[in-house]
Amino acid sequence: MSEQEVKTTVKKTKTTKAEAAAPAAKTAKKPAVKKADAAAAPKVEATTAAPKKTKAPAAKKVAPEKAAPTAAITPTPEERYRMVETAAYFIAERSGFSGNNADHWIAAELEIAQLLGE
Repeated sequence: MSEQEVKTTVKKTKTTKAEAAAPAAKTAKKPAVKKADAAAAPKVEATTAAPKKTKAPAAKKVAPEKAAPTAAITPTPEERYRMVETAAYFIAERSGFSGNNADHWIAAELEIAQLLGE
């Protein structure tokens, strides 16, 4: 009898606490399979049932995000001045605080105007 046949004929049964406490000598041992027997026995491939076809969950429809209209955002003159001032500082920082301050301010004015859609 090959190892595959032994595996298919042995059935699992529920054991009680008393049986579990019984010595291991009473349990059945699997017969040893020699290498020659294993090589001579044809290999049997396990067949599996075809997988059940299940429906995939329906994909949720996501509405595309709408960009906020930039033209509707109009900061007050004081807010715009602070925005330009902050942008000019960071432009100057990128250049190592060298160069003309007016050039940094003009570059910041253009950058803020572009962001606000002006």
